Amino acid sequence: MQRALAIREQLLGPHHPDTAQSLNNLAELYRDQGKYAEAEPLYQQALAIYEQLLGPNHPSTKIVRQSYTSLLQDFSPQNEKN
Repeated sequence: MQRALAIREQLLGPHHPDTAQSLNNLAELYRDQGKYAEAEPLYQQALAIYEQLLGPNHPSTKIVRQSYTSLLQDFSPQNEKN
């Protein structure tokens, strides 16, 4: 997924919807692995791209926003396990 992101950034640029999709995919992988700190900036970047290019109500934007919100809830200190 990191390689796919790098290829899309190189070919399409850092602000393309397909690049945002790769950012989101990598964020999802990190989230599944429990790497919340690594996932958060990727979600933020993907969300910013989608909001700017597609608008806040586009289905892709909504999906990333929901995933990011869920990550923040999972990552909150009150949910951390000791």
